[in-house]
Formats: sequence, structure tokens, C-alpha cells
Amino acid sequence: MTRVLYIAGSGRSGSTLVTTLLGQLDGVLAAGELRYLWQRGAVENRPCGCGLPFGECPLWMAVMKEVDADPSGISARLRHRLRMRRLPALLWRRRVPGHPDDATLAAVYDAVGGKLVVDSSKLPPYGALVAGLPGVDLRVLHLVRDPRAAAFSWRRRRGLDGEGDAQLMSRPPVAKAALLWLVWNASTALLWRRSGRYLRVRYEDLVADPAATVQRIAAFAGVAGDLPFIGPGTVRLAPTHSVAGNPSRHRSGEVRVAPDAEWVRGLSGASFALVTLITAPLLRRFGYPFRRREV
Repeated sequence: MTRVLYIAGSGRSGSTLVTTLLGQLDGVLAAGELRYLWQRGAVENRPCGCGLPFGECPLWMAVMKEVDADPSGISARLRHRLRMRRLPALLWRRRVPGHPDDATLAAVYDAVGGKLVVDSSKLPPYGALVAGLPGVDLRVLHLVRDPRAAAFSWRRRRGLDGEGDAQLMSRPPVAKAALLWLVWNASTALLWRRSGRYLRVRYEDLVADPAATVQRIAAFAGVAGDLPFIGPGTVRLAPTHSVAGNPSRHRSGEVRVAPDAEWVRGLSGASFALVTLITAPLLRRFGYPFRRREV
């Protein structure tokens, strides 16, 4: 069985940070957003977290030799299978209907077997799909962040692979970002919170005490080891093989883990009120206040 830690929730919640930190432990592959392996990796040949183009990375070259695949076709069919309109049926059945592509998807996880695979794809439907793959032993880390912070972060202009990349990361309006936050976080909780293989962690707790929080996540995932923290909140990162995700996946060397609180002053009052209204059903459940906090 291949052990997979699936990071679920909404975007801009710190999943790249968690993936990279866990990837510093022996026996862990920080794979990043594996749902994008086919398009951004195999088709577009974007950089791996190690810095090499996907098609030149020794790890992913070895994996793809084990896989008989049509990357463009798999990518298109995955988008179709994971469409939002299919979510009600998923929540009712608790699984994604099988497809011939599943054998290929399972082969990818099997090819990197022997390690804990950290998949930060986030979408609950893809997590449910992975959970149903043969040979996969899945645990779910539900990572949440204040939705006002996430909505603000979504509005930043960022190249998909950092500065100089003409292709920008998605920048949904704050209302859409808030709706996605509500839907994906509610779906994650509904699918897995009673499964016994579920852990919820807040981004705010992660950045307040990164070493303790990541050790807690590692213990949940069944791995041990010392993280390379060289001081409170400062870690020395080695490159990972994250196939897709926030451009911060390319960071290495000494990195400071600190709260990103720019949104507290930067998010307009109207946007704050709108996001709060849309996400109100889950704010208190996740421990977030309705009012803007002071800084």
C-alpha cells in the first residue's frame, strides 16, 4: 500500500508551506498538487520544485516510465470528472465513480511507493477519487485559513511559477473566493471528519508554532524525524519535487515562517463584510471571529 497524506481545503491556506516542511523529513515525498501532474507537468513541462523542467527531473522521469499515459487526455477527463456540478452526487455516494484512467492514476502513486506521498491537490472530489484508487492508504489533513485572508491572497498578482512567469495564478473575485472557501471546506468536513483518518489544522496555528504543528501533522501521517528548524520560526529548506502549487514551492535555504497579516489592513471594508457574510456558516466552527481584528 502507498501511504498518501492528502491536504484538503481551499486555496491560499498554506498547503505549499506544509508540503515543503513535511518534505524535509526522511521517507516523505512532497509531491505537491498531483492533480496537475498531467497538464502542468507532462504537457507544459513546467519546473519541478527541484528547479528542473518536469521532463528532466530524475524522479518524475522515472515515474513516467512506469506509467502508460496520454497526459492531455487524462487532464481533460479529470477536469470533467471533478466539475462542481458533480459535487452533490459525490457527497451522497462518498466516492467518485470509477474510470479506466484510475489504473494510470494509481500507477503514479505506486511508482513513488515506499514513501509517504504528500499530495496538496486540495479539492475534496480529487481526494475522494484518490481514496478509491487501488493500493492507496489515504489520510486527510484539512487545512483551513481565515476566509478573509484567503480571499485577499487570491487577489495578488503572482506568476504561476514565480516572478517573470507571464501566466498568472487564478485571481477570482472575493465573492467567488469566499464561495469556494465555503464549499470546499464544508465538503472536506462532510466527507472525512468522522472517518478516523482526518486531522484539521488552522494556518494561523501553523505559523504561530510551525515546529510543533508540523510534528503533530507528521505524527498523524505516521512519520517521524527532526525538522531542520534553526531557530524559532526559521527553517532551512532543501528543494523538493513538488510538481505544482504556489510558487513558494521553489524556495530553499533559510526561510522564515511568519504570519501573513497584510490582509488585516489591506482588505477593504466592503470585501471583508461580503466574505464574512458568505462564509458565516463555518466561521465560528473553525474559530474565526466575525469582526475584523485589530493589529
